[in-house]
Formats: sequence, C-alpha cells, structure tokens
Amino acid sequence: MATRVTKPVRPVPKAPEGKKARKIAATEPVSPKKRPGRTVKPTSPERVAAILDALRKTYPGVVCALNHRNAWELTVATILSAQCTDVRVNLVTPELFRIYPTPQAMAKASLPELEDLIRTTGFFRNKAKSISGAAKLVVSEYGGEIPQTMEEMLRIPGVARKTANVVLGSWFAIASGVVVDTHVLRLSRRLELTKETTPEKVEKDLEKIIPKDRWIDFSHELIHHGRQICIARKPRCADCTLETICNSIEKTWSSH
Repeated sequence: MATRVTKPVRPVPKAPEGKKARKIAATEPVSPKKRPGRTVKPTSPERVAAILDALRKTYPGVVCALNHRNAWELTVATILSAQCTDVRVNLVTPELFRIYPTPQAMAKASLPELEDLIRTTGFFRNKAKSISGAAKLVVSEYGGEIPQTMEEMLRIPGVARKTANVVLGSWFAIASGVVVDTHVLRLSRRLELTKETTPEKVEKDLEKIIPKDRWIDFSHELIHHGRQICIARKPRCADCTLETICNSIEKTWSSH
C-alpha cells in the first residue's frame, strides 16, 4: 500500500505590530484614490495658493542658479544648460566669458575654439553652433544687445521658449511665461497641476492657474525644490514642506 506524502504546512507569518507596522505603513506609497482629503480639486485656487505660499516661505529670495553678469551671459549659459547641470555650466562659463566677453568677441570665435571651451557641457558641437550663431545675430540684428520680447528672442539660434523665459524673467523681470525645464515639468505633474507631458502644454496649463506676478519666482522655486527635495527617483517626502498638500503616488512617505 502506497504511503501518502503530505506537504508540510507553513506557518502563516504574523502581521507586524506596533512601531514596525506604523513604519511600513508610512513608507509605502499610497494610491491617490485612497488618500483622504481628495475632495479638493488639485488646481483649485485655494490649493494653488497653498502651494505657492509654501514654496515662497521655503525658498525666500530665490534667484536663477546660473551665474551671469548681464543678459548676454545668461542667454549663453541657458543655452549651455540643456542636458547639463547648472553646476557644470557655472564651471565652464567663467573661462568662456573671459576669452569672449561680448557678443562681438564671440561672433569672431571659430567653432573649434568654442567647442573646446564648452566640451564638458555635452552636445558641445551643436551648442557651439548655437552660441556662435546667437552672437552673430545679436550683433547684426540687435546691436549687440539682447532684445526684450519673446518674438525677438525666439529668432536667436539656440533660443526656445524656456531660454527666452529665463532671460526675460531673471534679467529683465518680464513675466513673458513660465520657465518649464525638466524639474518644473516633473513637479507640476507630481503636484497634479497638469497632466500634460510637453513643456509647451505644461506652460499653458501653469499660466492658467498661477498668478502672473508669481510666474518668475514660481519657476525658480520649483526648480530648487526639484533639485533639493523632490528629486526624481526617491523624493525626500519626509523633509518636504509641500507633503501635506501632495497626493502623488510616487511619494516615499506620507502623513495623510
């Protein structure tokens, strides 16, 4: 008679209790649909005002992170910042502007000379063409001065809306739009201020809900917040002054 073999029954693990259970619950991301307090529309004036207030208090007097002494230097630095950190750009521009301090001087530089100076910023060949072309156009069309309108700035090689908004806002204090870089795009989506995925559409959404007198500072504040706290892979939610307002599914810690 064959002997019946039975599999051993594994004990059911006990659910964690006390501090361990609370720690697990606090660190596990919670779906926005399950979070309490979601009766408020994400883009309601009250919630937007709360976000703006928290950002202003967290980053008082915030300014552009790119070092510059005039509108031309800021234009070049912003062009170089594409796919590159501001820290790296700030390491490169002092020598670049020492050798070519004006648009007139840079317009006369050869591409190999420019490429060698900006090589570490990445995509240096395309960037060299852009800043060379920008210098030549600024000299020939605008007398060596950076124009103060979006339409004119967009004629400059290497300048798109982001660069134009940075220069017009940071140097001329002209709120022509909202700067949407990778940080602003990512955080605007995390904060449910937009569902769009392209800078142009995100900018339009933000302009509808952010008061115009906050466009300039809002971008700087969100950029700093994205670098320091709300980082891409592992946001520091426990240290975030926006945590009680945020319902992102990417949260690493939640108080609500």
